[in-house]
Amino acid sequence: MEVGLVAQRDNSRAVGVAESINDALADDGVSTRLDAATAAALGEPTMTADTVGDAAASSDVGAFEACDLVVSIGGDGTFLFAARAAGGTPMLGVNLGEVGFLNAVSPENAVAAVREAVDAIEADSHEIREAPRLTAQCGSFESIPAVNEIVVTGPRRGPGGGATFRVTIDGSEYTQSHADGVMIATPTGSTAYNLSEDGPIVHPSIGALIVNEMCSVDGMPPLVVGGDCEVTVAVDNADYAVVVSDGRRPHEIETPAEITVSRAETPVRLVGPVADFFAALDKLS
Repeated sequence: MEVGLVAQRDNSRAVGVAESINDALADDGVSTRLDAATAAALGEPTMTADTVGDAAASSDVGAFEACDLVVSIGGDGTFLFAARAAGGTPMLGVNLGEVGFLNAVSPENAVAAVREAVDAIEADSHEIREAPRLTAQCGSFESIPAVNEIVVTGPRRGPGGGATFRVTIDGSEYTQSHADGVMIATPTGSTAYNLSEDGPIVHPSIGALIVNEMCSVDGMPPLVVGGDCEVTVAVDNADYAVVVSDGRRPHEIETPAEITVSRAETPVRLVGPVADFFAALDKLS
């Protein structure tokens, strides 16, 4: 049994929780694997591939896939980083007071919750909940999987920027207009960037995708479609398009181009307590 630990950077409270979990698991004879930042904060050797602690490094993707459980300690941003490293490995999130839709465990209950999850995984009695990921493809390019959203934009936002976007859903056109960009979000991501772009909140139990034009000139309202739909974003009238996955690693694509966004093969796999969705919504106000 091996547990990956990722604590929010520059957060002494997260480091303290990580240390408590690390010590408890050591007492239980369970080995841990730490990202570079967490290892440095705990004074432990880095036990991941290369520089997984660097969110900009390519080695963070899948670096915890060999673990049996990955524990994220912090907010939703920390969880997204840990999820890139986890791949299909089950995850448990410890919430340090942010919105925390994916982080259901309080710091006070963190050690007990992790121990309970470890025992359940060892006994093969754990229950898995899945949250979808998205990928974007264009030619030979494929984005890293996104938990919250894929965004396609022009070279820059604002007056004089943007591009012409034509959006089709399973081959049927939904909208065509000049806009800053187009966002395709999961229910998990509906309360993140999508919400700041006036998109709808979607309950995580709904298997759906959200298609949201960003500052369109003459576009359509945000649209909620089936989770298995394929969304194609055709981009023109711009020097290039930019594809961004969960706010990371912008990738430029020569235009005209067609970027296809669909559900990724591997979802996020969650174990442990379930967050109260409506209680978490209170933190948005």
